[in-house]
Amino acid sequence: MTSLVQHITVDCADAYKLAGFWATVLGSSVSDDDEPGDPEALVETPGAALLFITVPETKSTKNRIHLDLRPEGRTRDEEVERLLALGATLVGDHRRPDGRGWVTLADPEGNEFCVELGAPERAALTGARPPVTADDVALAVRLAVDTLVRSPADDWRVPAGTLEWDCWETVEHLSDDLFAYAVQLGGRTPPRDREVPYRYAAQREGGPRNSVFANPEAGIPGLLQTLETSGALLTAMVRTTPSHVRSHHVFGLSDPEGFAAMGVVETLVHTHDVAAGLSLAWSPPQDLCDRVLARLFPDAPDDEDRWAVLLWSTGRAGLPGRDRVTSWRWHGAPL
Repeated sequence: MTSLVQHITVDCADAYKLAGFWATVLGSSVSDDDEPGDPEALVETPGAALLFITVPETKSTKNRIHLDLRPEGRTRDEEVERLLALGATLVGDHRRPDGRGWVTLADPEGNEFCVELGAPERAALTGARPPVTADDVALAVRLAVDTLVRSPADDWRVPAGTLEWDCWETVEHLSDDLFAYAVQLGGRTPPRDREVPYRYAAQREGGPRNSVFANPEAGIPGLLQTLETSGALLTAMVRTTPSHVRSHHVFGLSDPEGFAAMGVVETLVHTHDVAAGLSLAWSPPQDLCDRVLARLFPDAPDDEDRWAVLLWSTGRAGLPGRDRVTSWRWHGAPL
């Protein structure tokens, strides 16, 4: 047995006000239990919560402990400008001519913190492969749901593109994929030789074998809620599972990043299938496609249109000058 960090606690003059600043910085919110004037205010974040406590003493010296922030979805410099606009102040600029370095800021009560390079920037500087992250899973699922919810169709029992499943079944299958990848990472000792033994079954001959099925009485909004929720489960597991963890996949052992990339690919290509069946436009971000291609299909062609390459790699489209893929599998093992 061991100890876990429950809170990172910050003494301050106005707990609720400072918690509001940090909630905006971290894309979170102040606890519903807290109100202006309360002596304490809580901000939940992945890993550990920030607890702000009002104290009579003023800050008198440099913090002995500070937070280092890594931007997600923005560059370091874009994040610095955003935080300055929110009320942070510049303490020290340690950016280097070669692009490395960090910026030290202070929150509205003078507590120092640093903004470092995000993972894609760091990878670009070192020549490393940009990683696939929990935020990529969240982005893929959000874009998928936002696209599918726009369909005016009432009947989702039409074929999903070239699949043998209909659109409803395909969204159920996608929800099940995301759920299945999440639970592979969920145990104290994830299984390395088998799937977590949930019961899988098809509801009709030729239909997908799932553990997750949407209640038909909930309609299309309920179906999409199962997709969004399963995506949130995988996002949380990828974000909180140590990178050294390995778990079973039918194509071999994989790590949290591998399961994240699998979830993204499943989301992108099955949304393509469903969008085709519902006559919706669907074109995911090129950089997201590039990251999952580099992780799961390292030998994929380097054509500029990365979405077209991902469709080709998964047997859904052709590429000029290349044979159509009729059988495929990804490289799930850690790179």
